[in-house]
Amino acid sequence: MTTQPAEPAPRRGRGRPGHDQAAVLRAAVELFNRKGYDATSMGDLAKELGLTKPAIYHHVTGKEQLLGQALDDALDELTAVVTEAFREQTGRSAYERLREVVRRSVEVLVAHQPSVTLLLRVRGNSEVELAALERRRWLDDRLAALVTDAVAEGALRDDVPATLVSRLLFGMVNSLVEWYRPDGAYDRAMVADAVTAIAFDGLARHETRV
Repeated sequence: MTTQPAEPAPRRGRGRPGHDQAAVLRAAVELFNRKGYDATSMGDLAKELGLTKPAIYHHVTGKEQLLGQALDDALDELTAVVTEAFREQTGRSAYERLREVVRRSVEVLVAHQPSVTLLLRVRGNSEVELAALERRRWLDDRLAALVTDAVAEGALRDDVPATLVSRLLFGMVNSLVEWYRPDGAYDRAMVADAVTAIAFDGLARHETRV
């Protein structure tokens, strides 16, 4: 059964000026990535923000809720991109929709890089993490289905399993978290174009010459 995107937790109001729920989440993600989720305490987060622990609890119920919100931030937009590719099929080939999914996945990763970095480190040690991993598997399955359809159209080579292709495509996109910097030499559009071109030139079907 497909796991649907979790609904965002309700806002619990503003705390001190400059420390709303979004600021608390940003600080939490940065700490989780720097220290590791298990090694980060609510006291660490309060110290990072210059707040007391009770002030942090004004915004969230605890560390796990922050993790869930961060993982939703990484997954919700990507889930929407893949869902749209399956919903709007009229007039668009599977190949065209697959290219669009890969290109937009790069854009989503760049826009949500800290949260995606955290997502890629999840190992399933809690219910929140297991739910995120289930959503990642759903994305892999949907991408593999698009690859299969594109192969059936004759647009892609058929000598590589679709599930392997989908993992390699997401692997290429996900590798950006290791080196991409928003203030670097390459902007988001340039990277998205490059990843798409390199991936699909290699996957293109070539006629065998005798």
